[in-house]
Amino acid sequence: MNTFTDTYKHKGLRKKLIGSLREMGIHNEEVLNAIFQTPRHFFLSSAFLEFAYDNKAFQIGAGQTISMPYTVALQTQLLEPVKGEKVLEIGTGSGFQTSVLCELGLKVFSIERQRELYDKTLPLLKALGHRPQLFYGDGYKGKKAYAPFDKILVTCGAPYAPQDLLAQLKVGGKMIIPIGEGDGQIMTEIVRTSENTFGKKEHGPCAFVPMLQNRARKG
Repeated sequence: MNTFTDTYKHKGLRKKLIGSLREMGIHNEEVLNAIFQTPRHFFLSSAFLEFAYDNKAFQIGAGQTISMPYTVALQTQLLEPVKGEKVLEIGTGSGFQTSVLCELGLKVFSIERQRELYDKTLPLLKALGHRPQLFYGDGYKGKKAYAPFDKILVTCGAPYAPQDLLAQLKVGGKMIIPIGEGDGQIMTEIVRTSENTFGKKEHGPCAFVPMLQNRARKG
C-alpha cells in the first residue's frame, strides 16, 4: 500500500475524473464531491499509481477488484444517501466505496468475507480518519444485531437478493444490488414498501465479482 501523499497532480486527475463522471450521467453533486475527496490511489498498490484515476477496475488481491469509479458513483447515486443514515455495505473490498460512503456522512456497517482484505482495509480506513464498523463475515447473512438499515449496498454480483438482507431493510428503505449469475448482472434497486412487500426497478447491465457465501478461510 502506498503512502498517504495526495499531490496537486492527483487532485487534478480526480477533477478530470469528476468531469468524466458528469458526462456519463452522474449528477448528484454530493456523490461527486465525496469521490473527489477520496484519493483512490490510497486504495491501490503503488504499481497502479499512474492509472488510479482511470475509469477502470483493478485487482486488489484475494481474487477481488476495486470497482471502476463510474460503478461506485452510479451505485452511490442510486442509493440516494442522506447524511446520518445507517447503511450496510456487503463487500468492503479495498475500502474505496466504504470511504465514499463515510465522506457522505453515513453510519457505515461493512462486511468482508476475505480475511486478507479485511485485515488490510481496516487500518487503512482508520488512518484516513473514517470510523465505519467493519466485520469479517458472511454478507448473505447481513448484520441482524444492527438492523434495520436505511440503505443496503451490495458491491458484488448476487444470484438473488438474500432473504436475510431483505429482512434487515427498514420499511421505506432501499437496497442496490447487482443480480444475476455468470459474468453479468443487472443493477437492481429494491425498496421495502411494507413489512411483506418490495418494489423492484432495474438500472441496466453491469459486471461484478460473484457474491459468495460464508467467510473465506485464511491461507
